[in-house]
Amino acid sequence: MQDKGMGGRTAPVATPVSRALPQVQLAGKCDRYVLSNGVEIPCLGFGTYMIPNDDEGAAAVRAALDLGFRHIDGAANYNNEDMVGRVLAESGVPRNEVFLTSKLKNTEQGYEKTLAAFDRTLADLGTDYLDLYLIHWPKVAGTEDRWEEIIADTWRAFEELYEAGRVRAIGVSNFLVHHLETLERHARIMPHVDQIELNPTYQQRETVAWCEERGIQLEAWAPLGRGRLMRDEHVLALAERLGKDAGQVCVRWALQKGFITMPKSTKLARIKSNSEVFDFELSPEDMALLDSYNTDDNYTFHPDRLAEWAERVAAAHRESGV
Repeated sequence: MQDKGMGGRTAPVATPVSRALPQVQLAGKCDRYVLSNGVEIPCLGFGTYMIPNDDEGAAAVRAALDLGFRHIDGAANYNNEDMVGRVLAESGVPRNEVFLTSKLKNTEQGYEKTLAAFDRTLADLGTDYLDLYLIHWPKVAGTEDRWEEIIADTWRAFEELYEAGRVRAIGVSNFLVHHLETLERHARIMPHVDQIELNPTYQQRETVAWCEERGIQLEAWAPLGRGRLMRDEHVLALAERLGKDAGQVCVRWALQKGFITMPKSTKLARIKSNSEVFDFELSPEDMALLDSYNTDDNYTFHPDRLAEWAERVAAAHRESGV
């Protein structure tokens, strides 16, 4: 099933490495980007970070499916994959119509532990394959001095899962250039995806350029800046001029940059609003204005600064507005 969206187009969208940006035309939430291995992935997903494992969370996932989302982004560390699996099973949506992503929990890195963790994720989700599996973070607290060795062993397991057909694409999350270069020294198969924090005020341009030059698809988490951009006066002014809301402007910015993005919410109105981004286009001037808001340090969690995490996790929960 494909969401025909605006104008009835359903054609896949070329990967950023072969496309001039930001002149991107997207038809609907199930329009596909094409990964370097030919796998098609819906351009807009529903994120499940901080979606509670309870009736409220289940209602949110159900609402996303009812609104036509066919890309669910999850992770073992979100502690809600069993709930997501139940909702998917009850929804009646065929498994092959849903692009399902999970991420390996940090503490499960390493060859044998990765293979076991993958099996647990499949059991929780009630499926016999994943569409995309990601290493969630490059470093594990307490083993930072051995991270290259651990990542190499973890990625070897990922490659085996991929070659066995148990996952359709493999990738990483929160890997910066030096992490990717390290992985490249050990990999037989390079990542198909890197999912990193991306929004107008935190654009990670070096990592984006590195990935685009190599055909690695970028995915943008925190596209609304942890909800902060929903209150930004400059984004609000642009949204008012366009007749949209600030969240829609940020999601559209990500799509026009060539990024897949997965905004999250438990609120039906917000879930619906986040999907209504295919009936307008940001002009080159609008994009340049949003691009000008870039900073180098407006991050939620930095993958190399693990000592900050406890404080920043608390801040992310306060700011999220899920």
